[in-house]
Amino acid sequence: MTLVSHLIMMEKTTNSLKRVFTKQNLFKLTLLIALLIISYLVFSRPNYSQSIAHIDKVGHFGSFFVLSFLSYFAFKPKWYIVATALGCYAIAIELIQAKLPYRSASTADFIADMAGVASFYLLLWLANKWRKPTTTSVSK
Repeated sequence: MTLVSHLIMMEKTTNSLKRVFTKQNLFKLTLLIALLIISYLVFSRPNYSQSIAHIDKVGHFGSFFVLSFLSYFAFKPKWYIVATALGCYAIAIELIQAKLPYRSASTADFIADMAGVASFYLLLWLANKWRKPTTTSVSK
């Protein structure tokens, strides 16, 4: 193999890897990992003491804020699609937890989940509203 053909092959491989490892694909992978971790945590037997009342609501809020963030950057969907999908996921969590002997379903958990989703989109809206345009116009 000549040096030129080797370099051409390396460039093609690099271009292929760039197409696979895009920011959007990395967000998709991170979203999948986050869903797996969150699902494990909400369905496993809790082995921690809850020394602060309702601290689990903070976990629900934060988890769904992060899931909204990752969903947005992974797919760029309309806000209502993410809200509906994550709302269905939140309801499924509560329905499954109602069947587990060591867990319980809670409307407050669902509210905290949806508050996390709403907070992400509120912050995104505010960021977009106050973001300064980055145009570089030259005055004549």
